Amino acid sequence: MNSQPKSKKMETWIIFALLTVLSWGVYGVILHKGRGLMPMGAETPHASLKAFLFVCIAYAVIGIAAAVLIKLRGSNWSFTGSGITWSFIAGVAGALGAFTLVLALGAASPIKGSAAAAAVMPIVFGGAPVINAITAMLLHPPEGGLKALPLPFILGCLMAAAGAVMVAKYSPSNTGGAKPGAAAKPH
Repeated sequence: MNSQPKSKKMETWIIFALLTVLSWGVYGVILHKGRGLMPMGAETPHASLKAFLFVCIAYAVIGIAAAVLIKLRGSNWSFTGSGITWSFIAGVAGALGAFTLVLALGAASPIKGSAAAAAVMPIVFGGAPVINAITAMLLHPPEGGLKALPLPFILGCLMAAAGAVMVAKYSPSNTGGAKPGAAAKPH
């Protein structure tokens, strides 16, 4: 048996995972930038929802691109009820996450200014892997139950949560401005 195809497939998933890290890593900062460029003043309370509206439009455009790709790959367009249901639930979870993210960025903005994303995103991305692991265990319980969880896994979850808080709190970019006495840099 040739190990080349397996190695190629593994490299492909890593590339796609890293592209996801890249796109989601810039997502919060770019989203907050878009939110901040919406009309302010009396419209400030609506800026987050206005930004979210265009996130939804972008999802629709990408959805159309996915439909075209499915067609180009020669799919017969067959679906299952349970596949549709779980995929829809995943979409709701993703959209709800994007929705609450813009609300978090908007709520952090008066406190953190242009650095709201630097404070919010580490909490989101540091906490998400822990929630992911818990959800995966609920859907696919580990053999031996919770007692079988390895100590390094438990420590990793604690470290991820602590790391998220530390990055959010101590990132040099999360203050939204220069330190007192330092010259302000143009944004």
